[in-house]
Amino acid sequence: MKIKLSAVTDRGKERENNEDAFVLCPDLKNPDWSVADTATHLPLGPYGTLAVVADGMGGANAGDVASALAIDFIKKSFVPDVLADVVKSDATVRQFLTDLVRQADDFIQTHAFDHPETAGMGTTLVVCWIVPAPGDAQPSAAPQAYVAWCGDSRCYVFNPAKGLRPLTKDHSYVQQLIDSGQITEAEAFTHPDSNLITRGLGDLDFDAEPDMVCHVLQTGDWLLLCSDGLCGYCTNDDIERTLRSHYPDASASRDHLLQMALDAGGYDNITVAIASAIADDAAEPQQQPASGGGGFIQWLKSLFLGG
Repeated sequence: MKIKLSAVTDRGKERENNEDAFVLCPDLKNPDWSVADTATHLPLGPYGTLAVVADGMGGANAGDVASALAIDFIKKSFVPDVLADVVKSDATVRQFLTDLVRQADDFIQTHAFDHPETAGMGTTLVVCWIVPAPGDAQPSAAPQAYVAWCGDSRCYVFNPAKGLRPLTKDHSYVQQLIDSGQITEAEAFTHPDSNLITRGLGDLDFDAEPDMVCHVLQTGDWLLLCSDGLCGYCTNDDIERTLRSHYPDASASRDHLLQMALDAGGYDNITVAIASAIADDAAEPQQQPASGGGGFIQWLKSLFLGG
C-alpha cells in the first residue's frame, strides 16, 4: 500500500499564538521530520509512517511549549534501531505507543518542574502510526493504523464507500455526559463546557493514560487527525461533506477543512492532518472537480473494481 501525508496548522482568528503542533514522517526507516505534505503517495516502508497532532493548553502558561515538547519527544522516540523490534508483533506495537504517551507526559512534567514559569501547561495528543501487518500477522494481512490518544484531539477514518467514522472518543467532560445519557451529541456540540478535557499530558490534574484503537487499512481510506479547532466548531457532517467534495485530493481537502474552521469563526487554533491510502499498483489520484463529475466516478471504479 502507498500513503500520502498532508497537514496544516493555523492560529485562527482569535488567538494571539498557535499552541497546536504536528509532525509527519513518511518513512520511519529513513526519518525526515520536516515534511508537511508528500507530493505523491509513497510505498509504506517496513517501519511504517507517522502522523501526530498535539493541542497545547495553558495559554500564558506555555501551552505551545507543552505541545512542542510532546512532538519533540515523539521524534526522539521513533528511532529506526528501536522500531525493528517493535514492529514484530501487535502486542509490542501497542506497548510501545502506551509507553510513549506515558513517557511524554513525564517529559513535559519534568520540564515544568525545571521551569516553574510553565507550571500548569499541558497538551492533548493523538498519534497515528500506520505499519505493515505486524510480524506475527498473516503474510497477506493489510497494513494496520494504530491510533493512541489523550484528550479531545481526534482521529477519523473516511472512505467514500463507507463515509466518515470517528476512531477516537474524546476524553472530555461533555463526552462523560453523553455516555451517562445526560445530553445528546448534538447538545454536546454547543455545551458551554465543551472545552473541558479529562485526560492530557503534562498537567498533574490530568490522567495521561492513553486509549488505543487499531484500524485495518483499506484502499481508499483516509485517516484524518485534527485538533478541536476543527471538530469543536464544525460538525462531523460538515467534515464529511467537505471530504466527499474534494476526494481524492487530500491536500485540497486539508485546505478546505482549514478554511471551513476559519469560516466558522476561527475561535481556536486549527490543525488538520490527512493520511490517504491507495494500492501499490494504483495510479496517482488526480484532482477532481468538486461537483464529483464523471472523472471522479471513473476513478472510484478503477480504485475499487480495478477498471
